[in-house]
Amino acid sequence: MEKKMLIPCLYLKDGKLYDDFTDVNEISDDPVGYAVDCSNSGADMLIIFDQSYDDDSHEESLHLMRMINKSIDIPVIGAGNIKRVEDVKKIIYAGCKCAALNLAKQGNIDLIEEVSKRFDKNKIFVCADAAEQVLQSIDLIREYTTGVLLLDDNLTDSYRGLKIIPVSSTGNEEKLFNILKNDCVAGISGKYVNDNKGNLLGIKRELHDKGINTCIFESPFSFSDFKTNSDGHVTVVVQDNKTGEVLMVAYMNEEAYLKTIETGIMTYYSRSRNELWVKGKTSGHYQYVKSLTADCDMDTILAKVTQIGNACHTGSYSCFFNEIIKNESEDVNPLKVLENVYAVIMDRKNNPKEGSYTNYLFDKGIDKILKKVGEEATEIVIAAKNPDKEEVKYEISDFLYHVMVLMAECGLDWTDIVKELANR
Repeated sequence: MEKKMLIPCLYLKDGKLYDDFTDVNEISDDPVGYAVDCSNSGADMLIIFDQSYDDDSHEESLHLMRMINKSIDIPVIGAGNIKRVEDVKKIIYAGCKCAALNLAKQGNIDLIEEVSKRFDKNKIFVCADAAEQVLQSIDLIREYTTGVLLLDDNLTDSYRGLKIIPVSSTGNEEKLFNILKNDCVAGISGKYVNDNKGNLLGIKRELHDKGINTCIFESPFSFSDFKTNSDGHVTVVVQDNKTGEVLMVAYMNEEAYLKTIETGIMTYYSRSRNELWVKGKTSGHYQYVKSLTADCDMDTILAKVTQIGNACHTGSYSCFFNEIIKNESEDVNPLKVLENVYAVIMDRKNNPKEGSYTNYLFDKGIDKILKKVGEEATEIVIAAKNPDKEEVKYEISDFLYHVMVLMAECGLDWTDIVKELANR
């Protein structure tokens, strides 16, 4: 059975977020930060309605969508301001998992089949004000889209077989919980979810207890399954989920272990203060759980987290910075190598160095960079036709370097590329 989702809905205009389509009540002037808070608090997905009124504000909204998608790990549905196929492409290229076309606009209805075939139906939602719009286009919806954002919470039996996400203006918890029991409802969005964005994990646990399947943390191990030290604690090694960097080591007792699983926020036992310690409660540098894994001896937990701010009380991102010895060797972690080369390219861009080939390319501009990318791609083709593995390796390396220069010129980094590949 699919897990039901809680989905905050963001109404974006002029770089700010509002609580509905009226653009009256501003809820944040930091859309990216707000979206990150939603993601860390247990949101399963986001919906972003672009309320922009001209091309410039539309581009600003697309930029913010791109920044939001780069900053969070949950999928986003982008909606609003779709007039042509190009607008759907821009929403998807901004990193959104899906674009939603408005059934109230005949022009959008006319686009559904074309964009579905071009981008795949799994990337297309539709947005409807009421049941009539859905029923009038139901065959089109079933064949060419993945679901409906329903700006209403009145469901009918005619929705069977559709994936419905009601974007409700009600704050009535009981009504919304009953809506989630419908087989066709994939999740709920709107006022209730937005108003409770700081407690989404708690709401999902409450739903789970009521028999509604939601995405919560559940452990197959009780604390008694661990081998504790003489103080009754388990060692926890904390690692950055994205970079793999080890951030800190701490300890858990049973209460801290259960609290971490319940809240999704790393909670420890402070041996110096003899009390429970919610990491970040004082500093704001919370650690949000991505995974917990026990070692073979069941006496250590590896926690992969999203770290807010710095992990170390000294202000360092990681507690591990006092180098003792180091054997100088080449890093063979593929992504790390690419990130390091890209960092050098960005340093050349920001701090030009006389005689640098990289700076020569930046000085010549986009046309020269594109010419070199094209030339290097051709060199790969020629080398592969020989074939000579060593030559192909050399030409691919040249190509990747020039592609990274192009990425830097276009304001992209490896996070953008890897995230896009992961969404494919």
